Amino acid sequence: MKYFEDLAIGDTDEIGAFTFSVENIKRFAVAYDPQPFHVDEAAAAASHFGGLVASGWQVAAIWMKLLVAHQVGEVMRARQLGKPVVELGPSPGFRNLVWAKPVRPGDTLRYSVEVTGKKESASRPKWGIVSMLSSAINQHGEQPFRFEGTVFWERRG
Repeated sequence: MKYFEDLAIGDTDEIGAFTFSVENIKRFAVAYDPQPFHVDEAAAAASHFGGLVASGWQVAAIWMKLLVAHQVGEVMRARQLGKPVVELGPSPGFRNLVWAKPVRPGDTLRYSVEVTGKKESASRPKWGIVSMLSSAINQHGEQPFRFEGTVFWERRG
């Protein structure tokens, strides 16, 4: 794990991959986004999508799940190597969320996070603020999902 000072613009972490299936698309949509093109294959075929598609919120929720799992793995590796565990703080928010292409059953998305900017926090000297581009690439090399976000990142003491 890197401290704020050790991060460089362009640093990228691959955080994991997920394959969307008819079953997991419908299960998520029934619970959280029950629009016809997410839950009903016949209705989806008649929609502007021409078939079943994942909810954009599912695509985003999978990003969050994979990010947390990646961070837990980084903490475990740091502890095993006797290295310091760098603390991440809350995210003050995100912007420019884009669902550029539909995600369909059988699509596998590879998610990543890239450092795009950083600045020291003026009000909290223990922290820096890191800007990141989070995105997903499908098996065709297309980017159906991306957003810009920020997170508080621990500075070296």
